[in-house]
Amino acid sequence: MKKWLVILSLCIVILAGIVAVVYFNAVEPVKKAEEFAVKQALEKTALTKVKEFSSYHGEETYYIVQGEDDKGTKLIVWLPEKKGKILVKKSTEGLTREQAVKKVLADIDSAEIISVKLGMENGIPLWEIHSRTKENLLNYHSVVFESGEWLKKIENL
Repeated sequence: MKKWLVILSLCIVILAGIVAVVYFNAVEPVKKAEEFAVKQALEKTALTKVKEFSSYHGEETYYIVQGEDDKGTKLIVWLPEKKGKILVKKSTEGLTREQAVKKVLADIDSAEIISVKLGMENGIPLWEIHSRTKENLLNYHSVVFESGEWLKKIENL
């Protein structure tokens, strides 16, 4: 009986080790991207304090860094993964997360918002909103950050 407990314990430790290695290998590229984007945003823009990082994978990959400048003005920085122009906007120049969600919910019949994040397509900053209908179908909507106009609708998948 004691032998089985030792073998079982050893298997659990080995399995936990494998899971930890896989997890850390999976998270490493995201951490490197965040470090790169934050460093670039702090060096190349007026951003002095970082509050949030996200990435957007559309036709091109963009890193979005949100924070404040030295005067406390809230800024959003869109950094292309590859070469390209860095875009900086005051958060007051566009829709808030809540306004973008209200825009989508006013026009469609979604039961649940799954995710809301900033992105960029063809040089246009946007809010990308994923939702689910009452029938469990997926919707993808892109709303232009500055104007609130529809950029893309993919519904009922």
